[in-house]
Amino acid sequence: MSYQVLARKWRPKSFDTLVGQKSAVQALSNALDQNRLHHAYIFNGTRGIGKTTIARILAKSLNCDTGITSKPCLKCPACTEIDVGRYVDLIELDAASNTGVDNMIELLENAQYAPTSGRFKIYIIDEVHMLSKSAFNAMLKTLEEPPEHIKFILATTEIQKVPVTVLSRCLQFNLRQMTVDDITNHLKHILNEEKIEAEDEALQIIAKASNGSMRDSLSILDQAIAFSQSKVSVEKVIQMLGTIDDEILFKIIECLIAQNGVSLNKLAREMDANNISFEGALNDLAKLFHELTVCKIIPDHLKNSSKKDMYQKLADELTAESLQLFYQICIHGKKDLYLAPDPITGFNMTLLRMLAFYPTSNLGLTSQENIKKNDKKPHEKKSQPNEPLPLKSENGEIKNKSTNIELTEAKQENNNITFDGDWSTLVNQLKNGVAKSLAQECQFIELQDNTFHLSIDESKTHLSRGHYSEKLEEVLINHFNKKIKVIITVDKISTSPALEKRAQKAELMENIESAIMQDSLVKELISDFNAEIIPSSIEPIKKGK
Repeated sequence: MSYQVLARKWRPKSFDTLVGQKSAVQALSNALDQNRLHHAYIFNGTRGIGKTTIARILAKSLNCDTGITSKPCLKCPACTEIDVGRYVDLIELDAASNTGVDNMIELLENAQYAPTSGRFKIYIIDEVHMLSKSAFNAMLKTLEEPPEHIKFILATTEIQKVPVTVLSRCLQFNLRQMTVDDITNHLKHILNEEKIEAEDEALQIIAKASNGSMRDSLSILDQAIAFSQSKVSVEKVIQMLGTIDDEILFKIIECLIAQNGVSLNKLAREMDANNISFEGALNDLAKLFHELTVCKIIPDHLKNSSKKDMYQKLADELTAESLQLFYQICIHGKKDLYLAPDPITGFNMTLLRMLAFYPTSNLGLTSQENIKKNDKKPHEKKSQPNEPLPLKSENGEIKNKSTNIELTEAKQENNNITFDGDWSTLVNQLKNGVAKSLAQECQFIELQDNTFHLSIDESKTHLSRGHYSEKLEEVLINHFNKKIKVIITVDKISTSPALEKRAQKAELMENIESAIMQDSLVKELISDFNAEIIPSSIEPIKKGK
């Protein structure tokens, strides 16, 4: 008998053996046990997480000879024929290769006939998002009101491409990616049954490389078994996948702490010689910085890890700020890696950037260690929080305390803003916006303790409500670069920038009208043609025209 790959050999045949989809399994099991069956289901999720497997188990549960159940017997003709793909009432359609409306019409025409031997005729349509718009439209009516003997089970990796008219007619299940622990435990179980030895860390590397896909992890495990011949080891898996060992990541961080650029460059060359993916290395390095940050905040986070001591040691030697900085550099380095002349250059520059930006003031010391180090100097007098620091003159002599106090008082006096009282000029200097609109309608009363006291007319009170006054405060703070407060009272005003502007415009218009009336040409036009001057048509000529 030919060899059967692990992904097919160990495909779950019942809900009990399914890994990592507890919520979907619970919902389907309850529906089957209570006979609350829907006519259409859609499973959404990334590749290799069990969409088609769940669909086949559901088909067995619906057509098992023992009756509709969440625990099919796996022995009757229906169950065994579904497992081997020979069940006549289970039709599996690959929508990627049958996208047209003709394929869908043919399928729906056959759907009206009763099942041959089973309880239900079940259609499993994989990658349903690949169907054309016409094909989706053709199946809508049947999908909404199918014959009682028909069940539709749809599967997709891109549910956003499925029309909402189809989604609204189906029960939707979003399947989640497998966790590293779920995959690792399942791989251990399979290898125990297959009588193959493997290191736990090697299985963890395979689980991480599969990116949450159980099928991918089994395919990688098949490759690792063939590559290793006898025992699946960490060394063999790393060599096969081109991934990076945690020990190398730890060495990189130790070199950063020691500010050892030569060793960092040597490590990069060794990684290049071993054909390690630099993009994957930066990805794993960013994950490690995340783990160290969590370890620093939650010390018991990795209490069950075999490398807890190393994690704790590195977390103690790095500050939280440095970890955040290194994480950001890793993320940006990975993003810019394809722009580098070659991968090793991009990786090297990312490490050197970490080295260049590593703060030397707290090199190798956490904040608490720095405090302890400073506390070891008992003879040094610490300045009190409210006591001004002594000042030094140009020749290095310390000035007396009174001089320092005088300078502090002078500095406080300089904190007061200088304003000549010309409110209109100040308002004209502000940028256009709600703040300037409010300021133009206000009359300046006084400036006291960096507080502008303004007054506004009752007809304009709507401008002083809401966030207008806050905006004016903000604009004045930015203008004077000082902390400023604005207090606006409602009262009758005698002047404001807006009133002054209107008065100037009225005076200008009066002068213009008078000048026009005195013009000899205008007088002749009025006299000869009985012409009339329309005041509203007179506009001053703007400067520059």
